[in-house]
Amino acid sequence: MGSYLVTGSEKGALNRYLSGEIHFTKSISLESFESLKKTMSDQINISPKLGSYFYEFNNKKPPFDNIKVRQALNLAVDREVIAYKVLRQGQKPAYTIMPPNIGGVNFTEPDYASWTQEQRIAKAKELLNEAGFGKDNPLKFNLLYNTHESHKKIAIAVSSMWKKDLGVDVALQNQEWKVMLDNMHQGKFEVIRRAWIADYNSPMTFLDMYKSGQVKNTALYENSDYDFLIKKAGEFNDKSYQQQGLDLITQESPVIPIYYYVNVRLVKPYIGGFYASPTGYVSTKDLYIIKYEK
Repeated sequence: MGSYLVTGSEKGALNRYLSGEIHFTKSISLESFESLKKTMSDQINISPKLGSYFYEFNNKKPPFDNIKVRQALNLAVDREVIAYKVLRQGQKPAYTIMPPNIGGVNFTEPDYASWTQEQRIAKAKELLNEAGFGKDNPLKFNLLYNTHESHKKIAIAVSSMWKKDLGVDVALQNQEWKVMLDNMHQGKFEVIRRAWIADYNSPMTFLDMYKSGQVKNTALYENSDYDFLIKKAGEFNDKSYQQQGLDLITQESPVIPIYYYVNVRLVKPYIGGFYASPTGYVSTKDLYIIKYEK
């Protein structure tokens, strides 16, 4: 009979894997990935995952109740740098909250997904100036994330982009997961690190999050038109309503999508039947030992 070992440390999990104590890991840390790719690439298993990593505005707290501020900060994030230079594990840049091929559907991205980063920055500067922020009145706020090396690296990279391209001053704050979670649900933040992994393979698991009054709507976003579209999308399972809802929430930018997740695991070569689902689960009933070599 097999068992799972619970550990909050990616380094600890890696050490147990290397010693043969465990047969596969849940993830691989950024610090270890490059060296492991050189020495044991045949044991690295990467597959698509229906999850989005994003920053969430407190839409009720000025100046983030101003759509132009939200849009400007959204446009100025260079997702390709985050995905391809900071993470480098197969993650994809995200321009909407909706992961690719969820429910077998690929949704249309916003126009600015095809712009150059220079074009996005130019538009972001214009919007921020229209909102009353610039050299003489720089935008300042706190960015909160839960303590983890990858979250720290992304926060440093994004805040540097905002500073360099928009003159925005960001103070980085990190808290333990439970503390951050409490503050998130109490609205005690300005901008916060969030993510969502699909709990079922349907666009609705993402679209439902931002309906007015939804407990998962910690961004405190409210729009009656969005509520109507998502209600209709749920009733009729209609892609047209889903796309319209997605377009609206993308345009209003209550959150900043940054990248789409992938499953990244180490798997022993003598494990057969291994498959990580798009929602991140491994069906242990399908696993078997091909040849045991500790």
